[in-house]
Amino acid sequence: MCIYFLFKKKKSTIIKPLSHYLNLFQANRGTVRPSGNFNSSADAEALRKAMRGLGTDEETILQLLIARSNAQRQEIKTVYKTLFGKDLVDDLKGELGGKFETLIVSLMTPPVAYDVTALRNAIKGAGTDEKVLVEILASRTPQQVRTIIAAICLIIKQLTGTLNMCCHVVVLQVLFQAGELKFGTEEQTFVTILGNRSPEHLRKVFDAYMKMSGYEMEETIKRETSGNLRALLLAVVKCARSVPTYFAETLYHSMKGAGTDDDTLIRVMVTRSEVDLLDIRAEFRKLFACSLHSMIKGDTGGDLRKALLLLCGGDDA
Repeated sequence: MCIYFLFKKKKSTIIKPLSHYLNLFQANRGTVRPSGNFNSSADAEALRKAMRGLGTDEETILQLLIARSNAQRQEIKTVYKTLFGKDLVDDLKGELGGKFETLIVSLMTPPVAYDVTALRNAIKGAGTDEKVLVEILASRTPQQVRTIIAAICLIIKQLTGTLNMCCHVVVLQVLFQAGELKFGTEEQTFVTILGNRSPEHLRKVFDAYMKMSGYEMEETIKRETSGNLRALLLAVVKCARSVPTYFAETLYHSMKGAGTDDDTLIRVMVTRSEVDLLDIRAEFRKLFACSLHSMIKGDTGGDLRKALLLLCGGDDA
């Protein structure tokens, strides 16, 4: 693997981290934005009314919550507790069911807590859902990954009463289950570069490497690494090329063929709804013979379909 020299920086060159560029790119590209006429007390009362008496007004619940940003939902949750002495999420769980409940509860969860829960669920019990690990660790910015690790470390401290000085190392080893992060110096170079260069810089490196070696970066990663590390690095490269393309493909494969991977569909739609879902929709339409809206409409049903279509925010047919 003779690629290290490609990544060396000149001393006078300042290359900002990936998070700087992704934060600029992601601004205002979501389908869900803060409500301009937000009144947390009125919203809390409307939700309470929708869940009182016989039956549940699912339409009001989904229309209201999807029209609010996550930060506004957290405020509604706080006010709901103050007004009625009840936990809003618990009440929603008691009134809803199935995948529609999963989606609504996901919308009510703060982003970092959602990612931490997804990672925890992916590694607990028999077997590991590497797909979830790769998706989250590859698509989040470095700062977001550090925040997620800090949150997991806090949980470890609360459970054990101590905080290992190498907590972040322990966390990553747990995430990869079999110690697959114990890789050599050259693999470490891959990880360091892919995690600390801007997407623009990485794309130039990929082009230069292709011209020099005749191989795409993905081909080299497949040849030189294996297991979860290979899957993670390939996802990071794909995200460096285009985060919206990565998620457009993820959404397509969650619905392609017999059956639907509802968990992946919900997770991506919820986590990208305030980030870059508009761009994901555009890439989806370019890559496939249908729009994201139409594929969701054909592969889901009931209140889940209504909620997902609202999150989608429009049809690009």
